[in-house]
Amino acid sequence: MSVDTNDEEILQAIIQYLVEDFEIPEEKIHLDANLFTDLELDSVDALDWFATMETEINLSIVEKDLKKIRTVRDVVAYVKKNRSADS
Repeated sequence: MSVDTNDEEILQAIIQYLVEDFEIPEEKIHLDANLFTDLELDSVDALDWFATMETEINLSIVEKDLKKIRTVRDVVAYVKKNRSADS
């Protein structure tokens, strides 16, 4: 499945963050990578990451929705759907 330009920009930002802040090798990060099993994030890491995105890119966080996020693709879709228009 391909991604559009906006999705690709979001994906690249996610990759950069995971590489820089969690020291995850870039080659492990792809759309279908599971955040918890493939990338070895724990729930605290994920919450910290979303709190950072909430601040840095003006992402609207809905806690019940976060429980559904499992893959990098899920993160891209969530950011695309919930990011404020002015960010």
